[in-house]
Amino acid sequence: MPTVELDLSEAILRLKKERNAVILAHNYQTGDIQDLADYVGDSLGLAYKARETEADVIAFCGVHFMAETAKIVNPTKTVVLPDRDAGCSLEESCPGPELEAFLEQNKEKNYYVIAYINCSAHVKALCDVICTSGNAIRIVEKAPADRPILFVPDANLGAWVMEQTGRKMDLWQGSCYVHVEFTRDSINRIKAEFPDALVVAHPECTEAVRLLADEVCSTEKMVTYCKNAPVKNIIVVTESGMLHRLRKEAPDKNLIAGPTDHCACADCKFMKMNTLEKLHDCLEKLEPRVILPEDIRARAEAPLLRMLEQSK
Repeated sequence: MPTVELDLSEAILRLKKERNAVILAHNYQTGDIQDLADYVGDSLGLAYKARETEADVIAFCGVHFMAETAKIVNPTKTVVLPDRDAGCSLEESCPGPELEAFLEQNKEKNYYVIAYINCSAHVKALCDVICTSGNAIRIVEKAPADRPILFVPDANLGAWVMEQTGRKMDLWQGSCYVHVEFTRDSINRIKAEFPDALVVAHPECTEAVRLLADEVCSTEKMVTYCKNAPVKNIIVVTESGMLHRLRKEAPDKNLIAGPTDHCACADCKFMKMNTLEKLHDCLEKLEPRVILPEDIRARAEAPLLRMLEQSK
């Protein structure tokens, strides 16, 4: 690691101590951020860690909806995000006002709304329960049988959950721009080079890609799968940042980044907006902060806590 980066890392750790801060990082963050974080995980794990922390400041290295989630369950704590513009295509695909209008227009259906955590606080405030890719099956199985389900915003995840549970749902037609870039042909080209390789894919991928996978699961479950896989070669079909953690935790495996038709791996431009420099600045200035209107925060907290309770 270059001296400049070492100095920056040391400065971040000093600021963390001074601020009584905790650094939470999603699996899709760059390796240098993951290496400095107190906890690295998927959305479900990060939600638990955010709820449990005794720190005064939460530096959330992820995208905006994740930092909002931390603020929802920690209204009295300072939550900062290294880059204010680190958004999410899934969040953008389901604006709160549009969902609110849809639910009003379909009031007679009395939808039970399940929102994938990749959504805004406004959307969370409109739903009955939150889910992540790691607990979506369980959450849907616990949904009341006498109400139709509206699943927002990821149609690919929703379709996969329907396959696993047999539960019919109406799906909001949102998608993650990174995961839909993986194609059957791009995966098959790697399979031709590594014919014995197993394929593990995130459920945000399209059905064509999921059908090629030996395992479809959340990023957290990918760690266990790769560690225990009976072969050396594994094609990992999710955002490229996941490879950093997997290579640390499963060093004996040849972990191959799932390619798209355009490049050898898939980077989320939003996740990669956070940098060590921006992490340092947000801890130093305690900006940009996540601020939520209290009525939205309080309404969003109930379905989020319901998810955590149902996930135990």
